[in-house]
Order: sequence, then C-alpha cells, then structure tokens
Amino acid sequence: MANNYFSFKQFTIHQDKAAFKVGTDGVLLGACADLSGAIRILDIGTGTGLLAIMAAQRSDAAVIAIEPDYDSFIQAEENVRECPWSDRIKVINCNLKDYCEINEQKFDIILSNPPYFIDSLKNPDHRKLAARHNDYLTHSDLLEGITRLLERDGLVQTIMPYAEGAIFMAEAQEHGLFCNSMLKIRPLPTSEIRRLILGFSRKRSSMSEKFLTIEKGKRHEFTEEYINFTRDFYLNF
Repeated sequence: MANNYFSFKQFTIHQDKAAFKVGTDGVLLGACADLSGAIRILDIGTGTGLLAIMAAQRSDAAVIAIEPDYDSFIQAEENVRECPWSDRIKVINCNLKDYCEINEQKFDIILSNPPYFIDSLKNPDHRKLAARHNDYLTHSDLLEGITRLLERDGLVQTIMPYAEGAIFMAEAQEHGLFCNSMLKIRPLPTSEIRRLILGFSRKRSSMSEKFLTIEKGKRHEFTEEYINFTRDFYLNF
C-alpha cells in the first residue's frame, strides 16, 4: 500500500485522496523535461500536482495544471498551496476538452504523464481506471487538445511505455506534431527499454536519441546519470 505522502527536498506530495500516486514516471518526466526559456507551462492530468510543482521548481514559468478527477484536484490544490512556488501554479478541475473550450491562452511547454494502457486488463476502481487507461483520454483526444493549446514554436513532452510511445509518435504526426527527442529508459543495464520520454514540436527535425539507465544492477544502487537528473528532488541523493 502506498504511503499517504512522499517527501522531496523542497516540497511534500500528499496522496491519500489522489487516484494516481507518486511514481517513477512522473518524477522522471519532471526531472528530465526541457523547460529552457519556459514562460507558460501546461500540465495535462496533474494528479497529485507533482509534475506542475517540479516544473515550477525548475523554471520561472507560470504553470497551469488541469485535473478532471475532483478528489485528485483537491489533493493537487493542497500540495500546491503548501509548496514554495504556489504563486506561480494554478490548478483547475477540468478535463482537456472542456479546458480547450474555456481557455484562450497558449503554452510554450506542455507536459503530460497521461493514462496510456490501451488494451490491458482494466482496474475495477473507476478512478484508477481513468488514471491508468486511456479510455477517458485517448491519444486522439490528447493530441487534439495539444494542437489547440500549443504555441507555434512550443514543445510537448510526455512519458509512455515503449509500445504505446511508438503508437503515439505515429498518431502525433497525423496531427502535425513531430518527435524530435527521445530518452530511452531502462531499469537495469541488461533490461529492455521500458519507458520513453518523448519531445514533440510542429517542426520536423532530426531526432535526438539518448539513453538513461536507472539502477546499476542491484536494487537501489542507482546510476550516476539517474542521480544527476533527480538529485534536486529525492531526499537520499
């Protein structure tokens, strides 16, 4: 059972109400995303607020975080209110489609740790189902929202499993978004690639591919590259 809170160096994430708890995916995206020059950042499906808070810590940008699940929204609001950058983060209880209808602002950085399981075994808890499976936010829904909200020269960054990421890249091209960066993540040096952090823009360019290995071989024996990415956040680094 997950703890009711997760302590980072400069903030704490409470997660007793949220449908989706703090996980390695969210931390990796928050730590590795390119936020250089960010002015306005959008976090789609913020959950506990983790990604929005990490983005605020790493930039001077104004951050909007949208979350359709009401209890998760309340949790994110609480976590944001207690963090040092609360004056730059706004949490909105809204799904992506409705937000596109009420919002006229565009963003130079859009981040999302989306529900990505497509045809896997469903969780009987409907809130966890919505947080983990893309029945409630399909790739098409996500991409349509992104294309409406992204600045002309903006950057989209997301994290997905390897197979789902490959599908998402193909669908993104149909919406005029091209993958220009890919961070391939494996748990161990001998493991297959498990996650992809993908960067998209409206401009087609040669793709930058990099690798990140989390552990050296033994549990909790982390690689230097992983420590360097996350040392501003994890207490034990």
